[in-house]
Amino acid sequence: MKDPESISYLTQQQAVEIDELLMGPFGFSVDQLMELAGLSVASAIAEVYRSSEYNRVLVICGPGNNGGDGLVAARHLHHFGYKTYICFPKRTAKPLYTGLVTQLESLSVPFLPLEGLPQELSNDFDILVDAIFGFSFHGMPRPPFDDLINLLVSIKEHDQTHQKSPVIVSVDTPSGWHVEEGDINGKGIKPDMLVSLTAPKLCAKMFCGPHHFLGGRFVPPSIVDKFKLRLPPYPGTSMCVRVRKPPQVDVQVQIPPENLEKHGEADPFVQFQKWFDDAVAAGVKEPNSMALSTASKDGKPSSRMVQLKGIHGEGFVWCSNYGSRKAHEISENPHASLLFYWSVLNRQVRVEGFVQKVSDEESEQYFRSRPRDIQIGPAVSEQSIVIPGRQLLHKKYKELEEKYSDGSMIPRPKHWGGYRLLPEHFEFWQGDESRVHLRLRYFAEEIGGKRVWRIVK
Repeated sequence: MKDPESISYLTQQQAVEIDELLMGPFGFSVDQLMELAGLSVASAIAEVYRSSEYNRVLVICGPGNNGGDGLVAARHLHHFGYKTYICFPKRTAKPLYTGLVTQLESLSVPFLPLEGLPQELSNDFDILVDAIFGFSFHGMPRPPFDDLINLLVSIKEHDQTHQKSPVIVSVDTPSGWHVEEGDINGKGIKPDMLVSLTAPKLCAKMFCGPHHFLGGRFVPPSIVDKFKLRLPPYPGTSMCVRVRKPPQVDVQVQIPPENLEKHGEADPFVQFQKWFDDAVAAGVKEPNSMALSTASKDGKPSSRMVQLKGIHGEGFVWCSNYGSRKAHEISENPHASLLFYWSVLNRQVRVEGFVQKVSDEESEQYFRSRPRDIQIGPAVSEQSIVIPGRQLLHKKYKELEEKYSDGSMIPRPKHWGGYRLLPEHFEFWQGDESRVHLRLRYFAEEIGGKRVWRIVK
């Protein structure tokens, strides 16, 4: 895709509505969509990971449609020349799934029971396909899938002990991620490839692996128009299309700083987005992590790491407890700074400006987008207040968990919400081996009643 920044990303509700339309007025059946999805996944894998080098594939299938996509992908991968194995621990008696199992058994594709999985997957497989949970999954993973997800996580955490760690391919959404906010806890699967289906889900923006593909060459034009979708064209007869180019960044080589001076954007927000995308493409872990520095009314500073939620209303947004130290300091002194540091690119960005609370409506929207178990956290945690021990927090957590176990809406705590920093100054810093570093600075000015940015190189 020539301009990956312009592609559409779906919310969970939009993804559900599109599926309902496809299987309603547009006449698609579940098995048709599953066949197209599975073929897209297999095609993306074959495009990047040749069977001559990555021959042994384990497809881990969940109980829902994502698992069905995985079964179809396994069949196609078998025909593509891969030695395919399947782990399908929660089989269903639905005819669609029993038919897929029969097809695979007729090809002598082995089904490995959960207890029969090798102790060391890294020694037995070259590719692990995560087809466990899709965009419709809610809540925390339960047995046996929680252990399977942890197994995939542990492989990436310990892959330095192996000469060749297996690559992980996630179908549509990495299992265990929130469909919109991504890997919230930072402890989820880190796939090497993500194959989005129909259109990427919002969590795909947080995907940091080198290979992101889109499969779904079946979306009718009227759905594209209805949801104002911006999707890349599929090349030739391919069932998949690469969303962005594979990263060309060699972390051992410094990026020439003169590129910043020659090609700096006039708008600092555009410049920031370019650098942020570079960090994502380079595989930076949690590129949205930023150091927030505040100061009390008497000028005593303090810093901590927070997560960027997005750039909305010409400002950088994050969420916090309104009773925290940083919140008290912002109320006394609303001037603050943000620092992004991406070491593999030898880059950092400083943003200074004025902080304000976002509206209650925005805070409510951010809160509702969080998984239910994560929503409970802010309700039991009162920051900067001394407590007898963690047991009290666990007790409160369990009480709230039981109170809303019927699925009723968890109210947003009044002490939790969003902040927005409105920039007055940007500084883009590009390091250089010669120690002659380059800085590109932007200052906000009012000219003719309009806000403009003055650039200082």
